[in-house]
Amino acid sequence: MEPDMANPANRRTPPGAQPAGTGGERPDSAPGEAREPYSRIVVRPLGSPLPLGFVGLSGGTFVLAGLQLGWVPTAQTHAVALVLLAFVFPAQALASVLGFLCRDAVAATGMGVLAGTWLATGAIMASGPPGATSEAAGLLLLLAGLALLIPVTASGSDKLVASVVLATSSLRFFLTGAYHLSGGTAWKEAAGVTGLVLTAVALYAALAFEVEDVRHRTVLPTLRRGSGAKAFDGTSGHQFADVIKEAGVRREL
Repeated sequence: MEPDMANPANRRTPPGAQPAGTGGERPDSAPGEAREPYSRIVVRPLGSPLPLGFVGLSGGTFVLAGLQLGWVPTAQTHAVALVLLAFVFPAQALASVLGFLCRDAVAATGMGVLAGTWLATGAIMASGPPGATSEAAGLLLLLAGLALLIPVTASGSDKLVASVVLATSSLRFFLTGAYHLSGGTAWKEAAGVTGLVLTAVALYAALAFEVEDVRHRTVLPTLRRGSGAKAFDGTSGHQFADVIKEAGVRREL
């Protein structure tokens, strides 16, 4: 008896050929249609690195503010530098790497700029005499302040709390850079006060995003809007609609 070839279970694949749906072809292509190539993209779930990065930022800016406002003696400048190198830089560098793995280039870029700036600032403070200013550090801080405005501009109001943290960090770097270039006490005190404000803002952001990530819902306001709100509350279809266009998936950066 001849097998019923209308039944797909009885069809045989010719030698050397591949079944439909393998070898990069869509299995649902209609007969006679050119089969459309496709690929599978695997996304690994990760915890949000934002709380870690913001905690590191709060530690760095608080200790440096203490030095600038006279709470920490100038003789302990090298100890402050060690805090920046051993605590702040690793936390923010890790947050930056995880941010890229989470496909959030804005947060990752901001954390990367912060990590590099604290690393360089700590190294300059550790290698110089206590309380000394540095024109090189001043120029770096001015550049870092400008660089932080890039992710702030790109993100806009999508994650407003995170943008406020980066914008305040930018202002803090501008003021500290002006102090290093001019040596003026007023710039130093203004940078210290701004550092305290940044400490409070960063700690709030760390708490708000940590609670949000653990409970999978917004408890403390993070002021998500637009794509920032959809990224947290949207459907899975929305989350992966444009994944094919992201770096690491498309052919070129």
